[in-house]
Amino acid sequence: MPRRKRVPSYRLHKPTGQAVVTIDGKDYYLGIHGSPDSHARYNRQITEWIANHETAPPDDASTLHADLRVSELVGPYLRHAETYYVKNGRPNGEYTNMKDAARPLVQFYGNTRIGEFGPRALKALQHAMVDAGLSRKVINSRINRVRRIFKWGVHNEMVSATVLHALQTVPPLKHGRCDARETEPVRPVSDGMIEAVQPFVNSQVWAMIQTQLYSGMRPGEVVLMRRCDLDMGGKVWLYRPQTHKGQHHGHDRTIFIGPKAQKILKPFFKHNLDACLFSPTDAEADRRQRLHENRKTPMSCGNRPGTNRRRKPKKQPSERYTVQSYRQAIQRACDNAFPHPELSKLDQNELTDEQRDEFKRWRKNHRWHPHQLRHNAGTHLRKEFGVEVARIVLGHRHIETTELYAEANIQKAIEVIRKIG
Repeated sequence: MPRRKRVPSYRLHKPTGQAVVTIDGKDYYLGIHGSPDSHARYNRQITEWIANHETAPPDDASTLHADLRVSELVGPYLRHAETYYVKNGRPNGEYTNMKDAARPLVQFYGNTRIGEFGPRALKALQHAMVDAGLSRKVINSRINRVRRIFKWGVHNEMVSATVLHALQTVPPLKHGRCDARETEPVRPVSDGMIEAVQPFVNSQVWAMIQTQLYSGMRPGEVVLMRRCDLDMGGKVWLYRPQTHKGQHHGHDRTIFIGPKAQKILKPFFKHNLDACLFSPTDAEADRRQRLHENRKTPMSCGNRPGTNRRRKPKKQPSERYTVQSYRQAIQRACDNAFPHPELSKLDQNELTDEQRDEFKRWRKNHRWHPHQLRHNAGTHLRKEFGVEVARIVLGHRHIETTELYAEANIQKAIEVIRKIG
């Protein structure tokens, strides 16, 4: 993370008795030193500097618009994004998405003057993403993020508003009217595929899977569960995550934990209320304990427990799971639960290109990810209790969003149509 610049100080200019502050090598005189007016002027100067110190425009804005290059806009924006898109003290996934969107922009148009980057250039960038094999929805998202970079440049007086308005005229790619590939919608995972991974995951991961099924929470919410975030005063517990997807919009998030999920969670409660319930460190300790219990060599022979460990291993288990580590654990379990009948037995380095493609397709068709469990919960809730209940439990503000997560009950519709004719 870039080091923050030190805030310029409020100083006395002895020859004149005025207050002064030096910003980017230029002295700004603020009035009589110590006066309320001078302090007010100082606060105003510092506020503007904090907002624009990386991108402070020169006096001649027209020269700036004419000479500034696209790469000179992207660089400051990414430095801003690294500190703006933050979750749990670290840059979050949106920061990574912004970098992915900015990469082809700099690659193809980094040396282009901002005033010369118009709708034609943005459409060319769009087509380059299509040629790169990106899906239509991903391309539309990245083009919107490119526009967001220019929008940021407008309110930081680096880009003329007319440039942004021109870029906003470029329409998104439409389904069936472009060459970009389409992605399959996220579907619920079958019960059989869920049960099949149980022997290949530890108790921590299996508990997270079951908790998601019963509560409909997101993967990012289950990995962050702490005892201090649980309100256990009623028969149904209320879980309010420390961070969640809609937090930066000012939305509240309450997750309902019923008796079945409560029974799953209780064995993972810790004395430290601030500790995450699910921890790779605990999972590793459980694994070593099971190995010790299944030990066949007498304790008087061989290695004693703990004597054959590396003093400084390259990788240490962390105190909590991340969405990525949770997902990887499920994918490894899927690979073990659904091996290819032939290719899994062969040396992977000796496979032909056709065999590698076949092996890749097999794994893709026999893997699932934790976000699908939320779709399972939404579909079940909609089927049993209606879409409005599903919306409330999933934490959606609009039913249209719930429709994406809860599969329609086609069988029920068939039965109704059969009765009415």
